[in-house]
Amino acid sequence: MPADARPLAVFLMGPTASGKTALACALRERFALELVSVDSALVYRGLDIGAAKPDAQTLARHPHALLDLRDPSEPYSAADFRADALEAMGRIRSQGRVPLLVGGTGLYFRALQRGLSALPDAAPAIRARLAAEASACGWPALHARLAELDPAAAARIGPNDAQRLQRALEVIELTGRPLSEQQTGGTGGPFPWRVLKLALVPAERQQLHARIARRFDAMLAAGFLDEVRALRGRGDLHPDLPALRAVGYRQAWEHLEGATGTSAFRDKGIFATRQLAKRQITWLRAEMDARVLDPELPDLLERASDALELFL
Repeated sequence: MPADARPLAVFLMGPTASGKTALACALRERFALELVSVDSALVYRGLDIGAAKPDAQTLARHPHALLDLRDPSEPYSAADFRADALEAMGRIRSQGRVPLLVGGTGLYFRALQRGLSALPDAAPAIRARLAAEASACGWPALHARLAELDPAAAARIGPNDAQRLQRALEVIELTGRPLSEQQTGGTGGPFPWRVLKLALVPAERQQLHARIARRFDAMLAAGFLDEVRALRGRGDLHPDLPALRAVGYRQAWEHLEGATGTSAFRDKGIFATRQLAKRQITWLRAEMDARVLDPELPDLLERASDALELFL
């Protein structure tokens, strides 16, 4: 069987707060790698502290492609990401280096490697009816309906993620097929890169929970609420925009509007982040071709380096 002649791309995946950025930067110190962000919050300018965007010092030493591409008022889709990522990967290859794509947005990784299915256009009448049902019984009730019709989609969509719940149920009504089934059948032909997937999955969930709490507190100390105050002060943003549905930002927005006290806001922010991590781990466990690494192991960098050396 002939050797795979496609150029190499490395996917470094993992739940939020698992240490992906630190490992990516350490690997770049050892190998001819260039970093590409795979994060649906980091594409937005002004979402810095709450999105755990690498700081200026880190970016000066280890630049990341696909950061700060959009204003928070502007949309950015998985299709946009795929086009931007393929362009960045081609540029990195032309420099004689290997792209290392690092992040936790599973939909972006999936869209990049498998392509995008042709989903139906929006149906305003169906959307209006679903919104009315949600007003009457709440989005969690519609999430329960989605869990019956499409368990895979429900596992990665939060019970109060109105836009994505509405779209998933809309697609099912329009096509008679689960959204998750249609999203796995991408278009665009074979992926032109051979891929090494490294997945940071903690063996003990409690250690990740502790990391999440520490990082959230560090964000608060660094001025996260001031960051959200500045976004609210613009006057043209609202919490239903995709950018501001990012974990932490919605909870901070509600807190600044007086909906929660300081302690309740912190608890809700940490809980929402833990739920995100749970969904990300569920998705990662379905990536059967990924090499799983425990981020808490002291020899993490050596294990990741060993895996990478086999492919270079």
